[in-house]
Amino acid sequence: MAAKTAVVTDKAPPPLPFFSQAIKCNGMVYCSGSIGMDPISMKLVEGSIELRTEQALANLTAVLEAAGSSIDNVVKVNVFLTDMKDFAAMNGVYAKVFNKDPKPVRTCVAVHQLPLGTDVEIELTAHL
Repeated sequence: MAAKTAVVTDKAPPPLPFFSQAIKCNGMVYCSGSIGMDPISMKLVEGSIELRTEQALANLTAVLEAAGSSIDNVVKVNVFLTDMKDFAAMNGVYAKVFNKDPKPVRTCVAVHQLPLGTDVEIELTAHL
């Protein structure tokens, strides 16, 4: 059985006690969902969904780097929005981060509610 290792960094908000920021296993990094929370203030970024998307992706980038990977190694992304009217705004930020080919595969779905009342959450998987 493959060993799994928790990834921990203080450059992203800490996880709740019942999950990890990420897990490394078999050359892959599986990141928990990230919202647009500032890791210093521990508050959601105020303003637009673009700002919260940028922060969520910055948090995930920090977790990937702590794991020894990078945003360029992402192979799968799941995006959760509370309103699909925000799709274009989120996608504008997303496209700036994931700007190299091949792009990761992605799913984007609308959900009823997200943690702390935010409007976007992103989870991803990358290789080391």
